[in-house]
Amino acid sequence: MVAAVSPEVPGVEHRYVQVGGLRVHVAEAGSGPPLVLLHGWPQHWYLWRHQIPELARSYRVIAPDLRGHGWTDAPAGGYDKENLAADLIGLLDALELDRVRLVGHDWGGWTGFLACLRAPERFDRFLALNIAHPWPSRSPAARLSLWRFWYQVVVGSPLGSLLVRRTPFISRGILGTVERGALGRAERDAFADRWRDPARARASVQLYRTFLLRELPAVARGRYRDSTLTTRTRLLFGTGDPAISPRLLAGYERHAERMDVRWVPGAGHFIVDERPDRVLAEIQEFMAE
Repeated sequence: MVAAVSPEVPGVEHRYVQVGGLRVHVAEAGSGPPLVLLHGWPQHWYLWRHQIPELARSYRVIAPDLRGHGWTDAPAGGYDKENLAADLIGLLDALELDRVRLVGHDWGGWTGFLACLRAPERFDRFLALNIAHPWPSRSPAARLSLWRFWYQVVVGSPLGSLLVRRTPFISRGILGTVERGALGRAERDAFADRWRDPARARASVQLYRTFLLRELPAVARGRYRDSTLTTRTRLLFGTGDPAISPRLLAGYERHAERMDVRWVPGAGHFIVDERPDRVLAEIQEFMAE
């Protein structure tokens, strides 16, 4: 069991699971078919605080913290996203789960795409939230929208670790883009306080530096152009996302025939916080089809 994980969500229990050399924190609730919820940066399992109690009525909800986030170990390396996908599949092995339903937001969504490409037999359905897919549009308009990634350059810079440790950068800066009223001060602090840990701040730097220097150029060159997504997938996307342009999402059809996109007008990047009821309804509908 985990002795000191805060804040609390009714019905949630905490434990650590060993995945290779990585100790992964997992929040769990309910019983039934396994449903895995993956958060993004700069959050952790508590992202799903509004959805877990209701989902636990029908599912065994499993909400792990990604490598370097929350209460999971924050080693010096391993932050390439294919490795995060390997962490996820390793966690399923450790929990003795052959096949699960999967939801992922932000980096949790990208990790979900890569895991479904790598091991489609492990995932019954996948719901991605406000994240680009692995086949981004290469149109001029889409390329021009990449300026929105400016914050990634800041986090991945030599000053990134210092900035991340200064919680106003997270709570009032990054999370300040959340629609007014969707996150209270206590909720912002619940996410931001974990980044005071120097090892976790360095993990943020590695997460983005790895992406900007190696992964983004590879994706732009077509790293996944020969891959096919066979998992039944839905991408739910708030059109007001200040970080990821909807223009990047065009052109996935020949790679993912079983994927559809649903738009949420006006919702921003942090759609789970801004539209918790809509996200819950989409999970319930899509996973029960």
